[in-house]
This record gives sequence, C-alpha cells and structure tokens, in this order.
Amino acid sequence: MSSDSAQPTGPDLRQGIAFDDLPDGGMLAGHAGDEPVLLARQGEHIFAIGAICTHYGAPLADGLLVGETVRCPWHHACFGLRSGEALRAPALNPVSCWRVERRDGIPYVHEKLETTAPRTRSSQHVPRSVVIVGGGAAGNAAAETLRKEGFSGSITLLSADESAPYDRPNLSKGFLAGTAEADWIPLRSPDFYKEHGIDLRLATRVAAIDPANRKLRLTDASELAYDALLLATGAEPVRLDIPGSGLPHVHYLRTLADSRAIVAKCRDARRAVVIGASFIGLEVAASLRARTIEVDVAAPETIPMERILGPDAGNFLRRIHAEHGVKFHLGTTATSITERSVVLKNGETLDADLVVIGIGVRPLTSLAEQAGLSIDRGVTVNEYLETNVPGIFAAGDIARWPDRLTGESIRVEHFVVAERQGQTAARNILGAHERFDAVPFFWTEQYDLAIAYVGHAERWDKANIDGSLDARDCAISYLRGGKTLAVATIGRDRESLEAEDAFEQAIASQQR
Repeated sequence: MSSDSAQPTGPDLRQGIAFDDLPDGGMLAGHAGDEPVLLARQGEHIFAIGAICTHYGAPLADGLLVGETVRCPWHHACFGLRSGEALRAPALNPVSCWRVERRDGIPYVHEKLETTAPRTRSSQHVPRSVVIVGGGAAGNAAAETLRKEGFSGSITLLSADESAPYDRPNLSKGFLAGTAEADWIPLRSPDFYKEHGIDLRLATRVAAIDPANRKLRLTDASELAYDALLLATGAEPVRLDIPGSGLPHVHYLRTLADSRAIVAKCRDARRAVVIGASFIGLEVAASLRARTIEVDVAAPETIPMERILGPDAGNFLRRIHAEHGVKFHLGTTATSITERSVVLKNGETLDADLVVIGIGVRPLTSLAEQAGLSIDRGVTVNEYLETNVPGIFAAGDIARWPDRLTGESIRVEHFVVAERQGQTAARNILGAHERFDAVPFFWTEQYDLAIAYVGHAERWDKANIDGSLDARDCAISYLRGGKTLAVATIGRDRESLEAEDAFEQAIASQQR
C-alpha cells in the first residue's frame, strides 16, 4: 500500500557510518537524500534497501533479518537484501536498493540501483497456457508470480467477483470502519493486468472442468482450453437459515460489494446486531462502533474466540469490546429476524436496523468434485499443491495440504496463506518442484488492538501466556503433547517473527 517514500529519519547514510557501529546481524534506519533507507549487515556484507514495507508501510528496521532477507514486523512480508525483491506475500512490490561502497572501513550509500530485469524462462517443459479459476488472493498472486518468473505464455484469470482482485482483510477492518480509503482496496491498478498480459475476466463463472481434454466450460456455454490449471475458488459464507434471514438489512461480509453494501447501510443505521463472534464478527463489531453505531453480538459460545485463542485471550477480547460499548449475548443464537429486531433463543429481543451474519465460511469445492479431484473437507493437494489430477493445482481457502509442522493435512482460511500458496503453485506450474512449507500467519485488528498469529493449532491442550494481556504485551504459545504449534502475540512484533523463523527451522530440520 505504501512505498519507499516517507519522512526520512536517522543518519544521512551518504555520509557514511563506522563499520563497527553496525553489528553483524544488525540494522540501522537512515536516509539517502529524501528517501528512507535501511542499512543491514550480514557478516562482511552491508546492504542498503528501502526502509518501508510496501504492504502497509511498516518500518523494516523493527523487523527481523533471516539470512539475506528482512521480514516486516507487522504482517511478515519478506524482502531480499540483494535485490529488494518482495519474496513473500503480503507485499507485492519490491523495495529499492542502493549501491554501498566501503572506503577506509566506512560504508557509504551511493546511488539507487536499477530495478532487476524480469527473469526469462526456457519454454521447454513449460505450459503454453495457464488458466486460474478464482480472482482472490491466491489467484492474483499466482498470475503475478507467473509473469515475475518469466512465463511468456497466456494467462487467463477467471473471477466470479465483479471487482478486480482486492485487499480482502481490509473489508472488515479499515474500509468498513471508514479509516481506509477506497483506493487502498484494489491490489493492482486497472492497467496492471493489461500491461502484464493477464487476461482478467470479471463476473465470469466456470460451469465444469473436462480434465481429459484440458478444457473448461463457462456458464455462458463457451469453452476455454488450458495446459495447466489452478483452482483458487475460495470460500463462501455459511448462510443462516432462520425466518427473516433474507431481509434487505441482513448482510454477510465476504466481497467488496458486501462491504460497500454494509457501509451504505451505516449511513442511516442506528443499532446493529452481529450474529457470530468469529474474527470477522468481532472485526465488524469494532468497525461499526467506529461509525458510532450501537452493536450487540450474539453467539453460541460462552467465551469469544476461546477455541482459537483460549479462555484468557477470549475474555480479554470481550472486555476490550465492552469498553467500547459492545453488548454480548453469549451461549445463545438468533432464531428469527424482523425488519427492526433479532429474536434470540434465550428469549431476548434485540433492536436492529442492520444485521451482519458471520458464522463461518465453507470452501467452494463443487467444481473440483465434478472434475473428479480428491476431496477431504477441501481439495486435497500434495506438498507441491498439485491435486491427484496431473496439471491441476489448488491454492487458497479450498486447498488441504500436508503440513510438516503439525504432521497433519490442514486447510487454512487466511489471506497471506492464500497469497503464498498462489506464489508457490505458480512456480510449480513452471516446474520448480517447490514444497509449500510456509508457516501460516494471520492478523486481526479490533479498535487499536492488533493480534498476530503464526503457526496452526487446530487442536491444542495447553496455552502458555508470557507477559500480560491487560498490558497488551504478551505472547501466547499453543501446545499439544508438549509441542508448540502456534504463537499469538500482542505488542511483540519481533517475537512473532522469531516464532515464525523457529517454526521454519523446525521444518527444515526434518529435511536434514
């Protein structure tokens, strides 16, 4: 979302610094002229790159050096120190690089280097055409990565959405709260896809896949051939089937159109009921409060987010929301909705001129099932994200892959995971034979509270809290059988990155 441009701080690195002032593995934020620059040292090598993450503008100096890369403290994007390349989502754009010269033991930052030319790839054993079904995080990342890796064949990106690929996490956070501008939401400009030769087709649905002949049939009866196919169809909200659930003021939040509809309703809404205390439900509640709408949350659990975050963190979240005026109705659920109210199972009636339902999502696997792909609560893929049908890959919310950290097959509904899977799937379509071993990561923002979560603990038997929830300074480790599977942090961005790196080292040790 941001670029290298920001108000420069720290030393003018063009004037040089003492080599020993920058310890091995250390970073220093400074500037070269008006541009913020990060100086990083690995052994005898010193690198100078843009100091600001190109995703949401985080200061990279607060991040973590891992090998010849730096990781963003906020959302775990990763940049190469030699090239500035964005190596991992959620950042899509590179940071700049500067030439560093050492004279008399003093490193000086000089001119900005030219952007590295796109890679070229031999056409041997590479498909001539790639079709991607799904215009969300995974599909967009795959299309971009194909071009970035030098693929010169045709790319067709089919999206059922009416909008070009966008920043889905923002829909329940800043955009809904009114703090993020509309031009933040698209991942790319309208011209990006034309300039990169990506045939983006919006409001386009696939009716069937013919794997034997490598063809797709669209709902308009036209056909589309492919050499390689990526399914990234995502998920859809679970619908609540109760009287009144189809009324005009009842909304779900999945798409940009959904978020816009809720924002439009907020102009005249006074009281809202959020049904469901999932992350999406709680983020919606916080965003509606930012618009001074009265909010009630109704959910069947007795502690919000207890299954994922544990009882202590769940109760902490409840207190945060209560401090902002949200009223909880837990251990119950909605039984009917009228034009002005929501009736709960416990007999309560809540006034509401806006209702948002967030009770989970389900993967869209019908196309994969029809095509004969292996299904197990999602589309089953191997460690390379390929399905049981050669040439067909799956990524994002629908993909269930073998996770070496937990030793289980898992499916994760997180934006960053989807983007990283799209990147890996694209490289494997081109023959990279690259395992998908990225550690899952997501974040939530509610009011001024941010929680980062790295790893995957679908089931855990112990939650160890280091620090204080109330002080907003803690790390929570989730263990099963004594093994740490995930870590959630508040106010400890670097510790979150260190946990991610530790998980990756554990995975890498399995290969040795």
